[in-house]
Amino acid sequence: MKVAIVYDRVNKWGGAERVLLTLHKIFPKAPLYTSVYDKKNASWANIFHVKTSFLQYVPFAKSHHEFFAPLMPFAFALFSFKEYDLVISVTSEYAKGVITTGKTKHLCLCLTPTRYLWSGYHHYFHNKIFRQVTHPLVFLLRKWDTYIASLPDQYIAISQEVQKRIQKYYHRKSVVIYPAVTKLPKPENTNLFEKNYFLVVSRLSRFTSYKRVDLAVAAATKLGASLIVVGNGDSSYLKEIAGPTIQFMQKTTDAELARLYANCKALIFPGREDFGLTMVEALSFGKPVIAYKAGGALEIVKPGKTGTFFKSQTESSLVKALKSFREDSYNSSICRKQALRFVEKIFQREIKKVVKSLVKNKI
Repeated sequence: MKVAIVYDRVNKWGGAERVLLTLHKIFPKAPLYTSVYDKKNASWANIFHVKTSFLQYVPFAKSHHEFFAPLMPFAFALFSFKEYDLVISVTSEYAKGVITTGKTKHLCLCLTPTRYLWSGYHHYFHNKIFRQVTHPLVFLLRKWDTYIASLPDQYIAISQEVQKRIQKYYHRKSVVIYPAVTKLPKPENTNLFEKNYFLVVSRLSRFTSYKRVDLAVAAATKLGASLIVVGNGDSSYLKEIAGPTIQFMQKTTDAELARLYANCKALIFPGREDFGLTMVEALSFGKPVIAYKAGGALEIVKPGKTGTFFKSQTESSLVKALKSFREDSYNSSICRKQALRFVEKIFQREIKKVVKSLVKNKI
């Protein structure tokens, strides 16, 4: 069976990219189609045969893809998949818009319906003037997004949260298959970091401020609590509000990240996410999670057993949760057991089941 994988853009590293690497293990010969490919910032993709769209040759498209949203639908519609039996799109934007015909089936692994058009619209377009100016464009993009959402033969949602969004915005049914957490190496030396800190692991950018890392920084600063923020991107807006107990780390290796997880008191997860792989990573090291009570966290964190929730997405609510947190009230083995729900072998098994039913007897 000939398989192709499609992804919105290959220019960063995060949870979705780990999903792609797991798919590569199932379909090692599958090429990766994408709008743009930045080799410098996406070295993880070296194992793929990457095929790019015309946007690859447009100045600044690799580094400022957000300004090329109107062109993205055309970038994916121009790809040809006649030679493939199956196309798997992994997407939170326009990769689901690939066109398949004849025997070729299209399976969409949806990370979330296009966030800035739907569930995150008011976050991205919070400025009233900007919202009014861009309204005609957003209207057209929503129309197009709804249309291309009808193209896949079947949907997989990465969480119940995303499943609800797919039904709400695209009126499509989906099956839930939780992403697998890639095993980080076992720390050889856990004494390289102090052991009295909270941890945040997240992409950092003004365009991903919905992750609300600012809440964790502000709350830890107010309490004088030690916090390490791990993540690539622009952290300047966070450093402006950070006190002396906040440390920022970029471009950590998997071994360094493993040590950070192993030594932390708890992971702070302040955003409303589609799923939240970093929560599972923390649990796999036996560490509890302090999360905002919404989104994918509701499917990962078990209150009182593997972590705790703060109810409102405010600094005061998180401060209250941090004040009442007691690390010794959590059992590391229970945390690790919870993480076993999200291992690679389960993800691979469930993906193969869906593929087998979609592409009859070819896997």
